[in-house]
Amino acid sequence: MIYDFDTLISRKGSGDLMHEALLPRWKRDDLLPMWVADMNFPVCPAIIQALKARLDHPILGYTVEPKDYFPAIHDWVLAHHGWAIQREWVRFIPGIVKGIGIICNLFVKPDEKVIVMPPVYHPFHLTPQGNHREVVWNPLRKRSDGYYDIDFDNLVQVCDDKCRVLLLCNPHNPGGLVWKKATLQRLADFCFDHHLLVVSDEIHADMPLFGHQHTPFASVSDKAAAISITFQAPTKTFNIAGIVSAYAIVPNENIRKVFYDWLAVNELDEPHIFAPIATIAAFREGEAWRKQMIHYVERNILFVEAFCQQHMPAIKPLRPQASFLIWLDCRALHLSHEELLHLFIDEAHLALNDGEMFGPGGEGYMRLNVGCPRQLVEQALRQLRDAVQHHV
Repeated sequence: MIYDFDTLISRKGSGDLMHEALLPRWKRDDLLPMWVADMNFPVCPAIIQALKARLDHPILGYTVEPKDYFPAIHDWVLAHHGWAIQREWVRFIPGIVKGIGIICNLFVKPDEKVIVMPPVYHPFHLTPQGNHREVVWNPLRKRSDGYYDIDFDNLVQVCDDKCRVLLLCNPHNPGGLVWKKATLQRLADFCFDHHLLVVSDEIHADMPLFGHQHTPFASVSDKAAAISITFQAPTKTFNIAGIVSAYAIVPNENIRKVFYDWLAVNELDEPHIFAPIATIAAFREGEAWRKQMIHYVERNILFVEAFCQQHMPAIKPLRPQASFLIWLDCRALHLSHEELLHLFIDEAHLALNDGEMFGPGGEGYMRLNVGCPRQLVEQALRQLRDAVQHHV
């Protein structure tokens, strides 16, 4: 079956964050939204059909976990990431950011610290800080090719005996980087030796691009498995963020007991009625859709690269190795943060995520969402080109 990713579907009236948040966030609603990380593609038909089939039953009472929920997750993770997980390792969680908040409260005392490696997904620092835990910055080291490395030398300097948790974005957002196995092994060795719990956010794991392969952190060594909590979900890849369907994978029994006992006593490990249905449908019947979607997004990325090179060489897109988000390096425009926002918002009439929200190292960058029909990407780039040329 050939799936349609070109047709533009109006989201008006659906309550979607991408459009409805324009007025409260930007104080205007005339911007082309290319920011929040969900896609403007229709969801895989198998997922829609599974949800509709359940809604055909007129009673939506309490439910138990479907028998195929864990097997579907197990088979997917094994087939796509080569990681054989066990049943007792896995629990539903009510969202990955919520999971990070829970971890901060369970494993980090109020006078202890969380290590964050920016530029990175902004809840990595906002959530610990909001829970009154100190954030320790270990900025990523930028390479000459535009990609990032973990700064292990600086990590040694900033990690003290008050540091309890390290948050890892794997694959990395906003840089779209797929971490190499050797890097993850080195990080596991360091964190094991320094008694750090690693929380690996792997929500973009199922969307590797251009032949790259995701490696789950916990799979790289026994040390990694012993000190880690992995968060995964089908939500990004299958465009079902509105259906909270995340899950945790924890190989270490002692960590599981603390985390999962707390989830259980608060009834937060019980998935709502639609989460397992959507997850099973995605993992059992969504592979063809996923592959075609990835191919479409790859072509969008190549289009952005060619367009910028031809019309806006001062803006350099970093080709993502995973996800539908492009990290735009705008530093060659030589604009202040306020001037860069003015260019994108007031002149180009675009709503993107600005780099500073991702922490130190994000200055001069913007994050562009290309998980959408090509016509939206073309429109956004034309508007940006005209604004840049007018600025110059």
